[in-house]
Amino acid sequence: MGLHFSKTEFSTRKNKVLAEMKKQNIDALLMFRQESMYWLTGYDTFGYVFFQSLVLDQSGNVILLTRAPDLRQAQNTSNINDIRIWVDKDGSNPTDDLKIILNELNLKGKNIGIEYEAYGLTGRNAFRLNKSLEDYCSIEDKSELITRLRVVKSEEEIQYVKKAAHLADLALDEAWKYAKSGVSESKILAEMNRVIFEGGGDYPANEFIIGSGKNALLCRYQAEKQILNQQDQLTIEWAGTYRHYHSAMFRTIPIGKADTKHFKMHEACVEALKNCESKLKPGNKVGEVFDIHAKTFDDLGFKNARMNACGYSLGSTFSPNWMDWPMLYTGNPYIIEKGNIFFMHMILMDSENNLAMNLGETYVVTEKGNERLGKQKLDLVIL
Repeated sequence: MGLHFSKTEFSTRKNKVLAEMKKQNIDALLMFRQESMYWLTGYDTFGYVFFQSLVLDQSGNVILLTRAPDLRQAQNTSNINDIRIWVDKDGSNPTDDLKIILNELNLKGKNIGIEYEAYGLTGRNAFRLNKSLEDYCSIEDKSELITRLRVVKSEEEIQYVKKAAHLADLALDEAWKYAKSGVSESKILAEMNRVIFEGGGDYPANEFIIGSGKNALLCRYQAEKQILNQQDQLTIEWAGTYRHYHSAMFRTIPIGKADTKHFKMHEACVEALKNCESKLKPGNKVGEVFDIHAKTFDDLGFKNARMNACGYSLGSTFSPNWMDWPMLYTGNPYIIEKGNIFFMHMILMDSENNLAMNLGETYVVTEKGNERLGKQKLDLVIL
């Protein structure tokens, strides 16, 4: 089996989930988040776009219900021994097959937790699931049960994130090499992705964000690929990805010549990032990290250009995005712990002057503070 973690690691994770289920009085957990399945068993697929569920009961039974194309996927990538297949046919309802499993596990009348916050559980399938379980058992939304366990990374996981960070650094080297007047954004993307794949990396959980000119102010990928002008600005947000673990970075690169405002915006981003670093340590709330970010930008006159969040947790995530829980926004009560991984992005989008400046880095929280995983300079690089 192509397992990416030791047997001890998987055993520890399973025991943590079972202990939390007992604590929350849950007799069984129905997982629909691919991240949960991967973390708990190693199961690696994009088959979650269809109905599938991993069932774990208090006795430790693990049963996967999926489609035929994912039978061998589960056999080759996970430690799951009991794999059930629901059959594609007109009018099929896989929740009926799931109910058969629940009956086998004697879960009628019991308390069942469900991961509703999952891209694989569409509104239609959730409706069918709820209908199927009416008068059968007690159900509760337990979307964050495993998510809260995943947020603190083990040493094995941190090694994967550090490998991802190295790949992200290599990608930035390629961006600096190719980002010049007359070059297409497509070429830059191609070279950044090339070094990641050549380094043994994976597809990221969402597209790299790239844009020049007016599109440098966008925080999302879009399909237009422009040729860099003699004087331009290029924004890129990307992640190195290794065994689905992400380490993200963010940069805005002036092309040809920087606007005088670019320099002040960059200085503000560096100051804000350093101030956020000072708050990213065990015992603080993640909301405090955002608040120092906001205060820094506001005090420097950039309140209207900043965002309402300044980062999020990173880990092993699947499409459609690499953002994980929790997010860095004001009032968020999550208390930072050793082993957390956070991407902190300082974003300034000045629509009035059509100028962008972004700076983002990934950090692992240590016993007394944090370590920046990227090794590249934070200077404003003008190409």
